[in-house]
Amino acid sequence: MGLTNSSTGKGIFSSQKKKKIPPDFKIAIAGNPNVGKSTIFNALTGMNQHTGNWPGKTVGFAEGRFKAGEKNGLAIDIPGTYSLLTHSPEEEIAKEIILSKETEAVVVICDATCLERNLILALQILDLGKPTLICVNLLDEAERKGILIDQSKLSAELGVPVVGAIARKRGGLEALKTAISEMVTQKASEEEKRQKFGDGAQAYVLEAERIAEAVLSVQNKKKESRDRTLDALFTGRKTAFPIMFAMLLIVFWLTIVGANYPSELLSNALFYLGDLMGGALLKIGCPALLHGLLIDGLYRTLAWIVSVMLPPMAIFFPLFTLLEDSGYLPRVAFNLDAPFKRCKSCGKQALTMCMGFGCNAAGVVGCRIIDSPRERLIAMITNSFVPCNGRFPLLIALISMFFVGSSGGLGAALASAILLSAFISLGVLATLLTSKILSATCLRGTPSAFTLELPPYRAPEFGKVIVRSVLDRTVFVLGRAVISAIPAGIILWLMANIRIGGSTLLYIGSSFLDPFASVLGLDGVILIAFILGFPANEIVIPVMIMAYMSRSSLTDYSSLFELKELFISNGWTATTAICTMIFSLFHWPCATTVLTIKKESGSLKWTIAAIIIPTVIGMLLCAAVNAVAGWIW
Repeated sequence: MGLTNSSTGKGIFSSQKKKKIPPDFKIAIAGNPNVGKSTIFNALTGMNQHTGNWPGKTVGFAEGRFKAGEKNGLAIDIPGTYSLLTHSPEEEIAKEIILSKETEAVVVICDATCLERNLILALQILDLGKPTLICVNLLDEAERKGILIDQSKLSAELGVPVVGAIARKRGGLEALKTAISEMVTQKASEEEKRQKFGDGAQAYVLEAERIAEAVLSVQNKKKESRDRTLDALFTGRKTAFPIMFAMLLIVFWLTIVGANYPSELLSNALFYLGDLMGGALLKIGCPALLHGLLIDGLYRTLAWIVSVMLPPMAIFFPLFTLLEDSGYLPRVAFNLDAPFKRCKSCGKQALTMCMGFGCNAAGVVGCRIIDSPRERLIAMITNSFVPCNGRFPLLIALISMFFVGSSGGLGAALASAILLSAFISLGVLATLLTSKILSATCLRGTPSAFTLELPPYRAPEFGKVIVRSVLDRTVFVLGRAVISAIPAGIILWLMANIRIGGSTLLYIGSSFLDPFASVLGLDGVILIAFILGFPANEIVIPVMIMAYMSRSSLTDYSSLFELKELFISNGWTATTAICTMIFSLFHWPCATTVLTIKKESGSLKWTIAAIIIPTVIGMLLCAAVNAVAGWIW
C-alpha cells in the first residue's frame, strides 16, 4: 500500500496543488547531512517545489518536479540521516519514504571528501531492494584535498550506476538527469542485481571501509596532514576551549568596534528624519494625539531599535556565518558535546545554543534536530540563557559606561569584548547547570548518542556569506523586532502620557515595583522596562530613558556619557549595572520565543516553565549580588 495522509486519505507524495499531468515516476533523494543533497534537489527542481511535514511529525521534507529526458519526475528531498538502523524521526521518515511503493527509485548523494562514511548509508539503502543511483558530489573539494575516486570501479563494486557532480556549480547535473531516466526505465533489471551486504551495523561499516579502500587514492598527503593538524588544535583537550573563547572575543571585539560609529550616524539620521516628519504633520493640522502615537511613540521606538540593532547585526551575523562556512562551528559543537553529555543532555544542544546568539526563537526551532523529546525540551527551556542580538546593545552599553569608560578607542572596545565574553560564558555555564538539574529531576533520562559530522575545512564563499547572513538572518531578526516594536511603541507612549491623579501610568507602575526591585539591586523603572520589553528586548533602554526623563517621547542620547549621567542621577551604581546585566541575561524570553516554544513543545506547562526558570535564576542571582555588594560596601 502507498503511504497516505491520514487527514485527507491522499498519497503523502501527492502535490499540495492539483497537477494537470501526473509525474511519470517518483524518486527519493537521500544522503547524510551536509553532502549537498538539498543543493542537488534545488538544481533539479528549480522553483517547482514545496515543503510538507510527515503526518504527526515536525520533521519536514520537500518535493518538486523536474524533467529527465522525455519523462516528468517528482523528487522527494528526504531528511538527512547517517543510518537507517536507529529510530530517530528523521531516520524513520527516510526509511518509510524509500520503502513506499510510491517511490520507484532512490538517488543517494555521497560526499567525495568522506566517501567511506557516506557509503554506510548507501549500502543500507541498497539492501532495501529499490533501484538506486549513487551521485558522488563535491568532487572539486575532493580534488583540492588530493582525493581521487575511481567512479567506474565504485559502480562495479556496488552494482549500480555512479555519477560524479559538483552541485553548487551545476556540474554533472545533465548526466545525473540522464542516469535517473535510464534507471527508472530499467528498474526491473536493476532489481535483479541486488545483493545483501550485511545484517548488522558493523557489517556495513566493514564493507564501506573495504570499498573505499578499493576505489580511493590520496595524492595530496600534505593537505590531509594540514586538516589533521587543525583538528588537533581546534578540538585538542588543552587548546580547544582557549581557542573557542578567543574566537568569541574576536567576534565581539570586531562587532563593538565596527558598530559604534555607524550606530551613532544612523541614530542621528533617523531621529532627525523623525523631527522633520513630526513638523510636517503639525503643519498640516495633524491632531496632537495622532502625532504623539505616530511620531513620539511608534516612529521613535522603531528608530531606536533600528539604529541600535542594525549595525551590530550587520557585522556579527556575517562573522558568525564565516565561522560556520569555514567548518569551525561544528568543531565548537564537538568540543561542547562532552560537557552536555555530563549534564545528561544531548550534544546537539550545543548547536541550538549557538543559534540562540542570533535569535532565541530560531534556536528553539533548531531544537528539532534533537531526537529525544526529553532532551529537546531541555534545550528549548534553556535556549534563552544565551543572549540574543536584542540583548547585546544593553550589555555592551552598560559595560562601556560603568566598567571600561565610554570614551571609545580600541582598548575600551577590547575590554568591553572581554567582559561581554565573560558574561556570555556565564550564560553557557548556567545552560549546563540547569540542563543537569532538569535531567536529575523532572526530566530524568539517559543521554542519547548522536553522530556529529565534522565537515572539511574550506575557504568561505564571501558573496554567499554576505547574502545569507544579511537576508536570512539580519533582515529576519530586524523584521521580527520591528513588528514587535510597533505595538510596544504605541503602548509605551500611552503609558507615558495617560495620567491618573497627576502621575503617568509609567510612573505609577514603576513606583509600585520599586520595593521589590530594590531587593534585586534594581529599581522600579528597570523592572518595568523589562516587563514592557517582553515584545522585543531592544526597547528596554528606551523605556528607562523615557521614565527617568519623565518625557512623553523617546529621547536620542548622542553619547554614552550623557546616558551614564542620566542613570547615575537616578541612583545607579556599579552594583545596579551588574544586576541589570545579570537580569538581562536571565529573565523571561521575548514574546516571539515564548510563542515558538509553545508551538514546538505543544505544551503550555513547559512553555510556562521556560518563562519561570530563567526568571527565578536571574532574580536569585541579582538578589545574591546585591546582598554581597551591600555587605562589602
